[in-house]
Amino acid sequence: MGVMTYLRERMGKIVAIVIGASLVAFIAGEVLRQGGSFFKGDNNEIGEVNGEKIAYDVFSKRLEQNTNQLKQQTGQANITAQFTSYLQENTWNQSVSQIILNKEIEKLGLTVSEDEVKAMISGNNPNPQIIQAFGDPRTGQLDRAKLNNFLNNLAAAKADDPMKVQWTDFVTGMIEAKKGEKYISLVTNGLYINALDAKDDYEAKNRLVNFKYVTLDYTSIPDNKVTLTDDDYKSYYDDHKSLFNNKQELRSFDYVSFNASASKEDSAAIKEQVDKLASSFKSSTNDSLFVQINAETKAPILFRKKGQLGDPKLDTVMFNAEKGFIYGPYLSNGSYKLAKLSDIKTTFDSVKTRHILIDPATTGGIDKAKAKADSIKKLIQGGKQFADLAATFSADKGSAAKGGDIPAFDINGAMGAGGGQIVAPYANAAFKGKKGDLVVVESQFGVHLIEIMDQKGSVKMAEVAIVDKPIVASSQTQTAAYSKAQAFLGQLSNGNFDAEVKKSGLVKKNAPDVTALSSILPGLDNAREVVRWAFKAEKGDFGNQVYVVGDQYVVPVLTDIKPKGTLPLEAVKKQIEPAVRNHVKAKMLIDKLQSAENGSSTIDQVAQKAGSKVVPIQNIVMANPVLPGTSVEYKLVGTIFGSKPNKLSKPIEGDHGVYVFSIDNFINPAPLANAVRERQQIGQALLQRSESQVFDALKDKANVKDYRSKFL
Repeated sequence: MGVMTYLRERMGKIVAIVIGASLVAFIAGEVLRQGGSFFKGDNNEIGEVNGEKIAYDVFSKRLEQNTNQLKQQTGQANITAQFTSYLQENTWNQSVSQIILNKEIEKLGLTVSEDEVKAMISGNNPNPQIIQAFGDPRTGQLDRAKLNNFLNNLAAAKADDPMKVQWTDFVTGMIEAKKGEKYISLVTNGLYINALDAKDDYEAKNRLVNFKYVTLDYTSIPDNKVTLTDDDYKSYYDDHKSLFNNKQELRSFDYVSFNASASKEDSAAIKEQVDKLASSFKSSTNDSLFVQINAETKAPILFRKKGQLGDPKLDTVMFNAEKGFIYGPYLSNGSYKLAKLSDIKTTFDSVKTRHILIDPATTGGIDKAKAKADSIKKLIQGGKQFADLAATFSADKGSAAKGGDIPAFDINGAMGAGGGQIVAPYANAAFKGKKGDLVVVESQFGVHLIEIMDQKGSVKMAEVAIVDKPIVASSQTQTAAYSKAQAFLGQLSNGNFDAEVKKSGLVKKNAPDVTALSSILPGLDNAREVVRWAFKAEKGDFGNQVYVVGDQYVVPVLTDIKPKGTLPLEAVKKQIEPAVRNHVKAKMLIDKLQSAENGSSTIDQVAQKAGSKVVPIQNIVMANPVLPGTSVEYKLVGTIFGSKPNKLSKPIEGDHGVYVFSIDNFINPAPLANAVRERQQIGQALLQRSESQVFDALKDKANVKDYRSKFL
């Protein structure tokens, strides 16, 4: 309850806030103490930036902290493979950005003065992280009494006090973040939008064009009527080579999988196992212990309102049942479950209290703390004001500044809008007493003198104990699937993967363009082991073992390797084939439309000769180049806005076909009335893009070497 305890509870979140600060805003500062030097040698380097090494142990500690933060936020002990991949990537970006930004900041000599640090902590406009740590959750404002009390306690603490160490790291993180903000400000302050930029943007959004067009779609020529030559591929490849720059090595593999998920027999056996527990569960006199011994999920047994039991089935039966009632086995979220109504009662919906906390450590022990609480209780009963005594005697300075007030909470101690959790002894005392009572109770924080200020509402609450057993495959099921996979692997030799798949009646699946750090693939969750194999194998190799991926046994074969850099034509030939075919069709259709234009003076005549029709289009703007009923046609619409009315255009090769158009007229918008606002809007959009683009530019310029695939 004291602020030191509060900070100990929150410091993990405080540190995580600094680490999780937006990379886009360049305020991701180092918060963990680095301590120690980097290990030497490639085996302990997860990467390097411009020659500065990123040690695996340092990366691992940062990843662990980010992981713990996510667990705190989600309340989950285990995180999914998707979140694991996200955390690994985010932590890597933090490590790289820190090194890159520190070098840039060093070059410019950017610093944060002592006065700036003081302002960030206790100034008129404190750092948001300070408000997060020391703010009043009800108002969102900084609780200066709480902050000052913490700073006073910190000043009196020993140099090696863990809280002092954590606070130093916390402030260091804010300083690093502030340097990052200064750097990005220097960059963005150089951005400028002039009046011509504003005018062009305004017209692109508001200048209208009305026109007619004739089109010959690429689909009008059957694919089998088009023969593609090597020159066709090379011409297209040379014109679009910039599109084929591979920023990292990619690999593709085919695979077959053998299902090892639970069978019907496995499910029936688990249901029977749960069913056998019903009689002993019903007769149990200690439901919490029974759950701890027999359940897969060791969930605490709490009183809950209707709608909070986690399953509509339980809401239906438990609130109309007698104490000791057993429901199940029933199937829920992949598990068979038994539910027992341990208790049911009608109680208050919430209780509002205030308290005075006596710290035994400063009063000579628990007995003296209780005696002091009793003395204060008598003073209140004698007419002294609770709020005044809280301000004088309470060790919880945060609530003392508010007269001892604590946000309302339910029977389980959960607070409402303010969030947080009241400890069980405190909550139990508040619900057992009556409105107006003064109660002395002991908790792990010390001795509380509680005044029950209000008890609101009336709600029926059920305490339900649940025993669950997940439906998992038996060893027999897993062995059978593994044996099939092993037998298939035993039949493979160089080049016969597809033949063996067909012979065995299996379904071949494909994982295309996999990166070295991929883990989630089509049809495969958490496939890191398979990916590691793929990046060590040669093209045509098949797996040297059966890989276990979730409830599947996988046998892969490597089909393609795309190295980093500009990919050769052969590597992208299959990928570009549809575009090349359309390009060849475009040449044929252009010839046809050019013939139709010969001797034609109107677009109607062109349409008639080409065997097409005229399509009128109204009110198109350049900023939204979409043809109704078709799709985006950037080249066509861009050409239209650069042309003059009442003239037949040359054939234009578009994304969906070849076009000829004739402009009826342009409709110019009213003159730009507020150029300042237009410039501000463009500038804001440019600013948002620039924050991420600056980092991308610095990263592209830096020599970044990524060795993560060796470790993750």
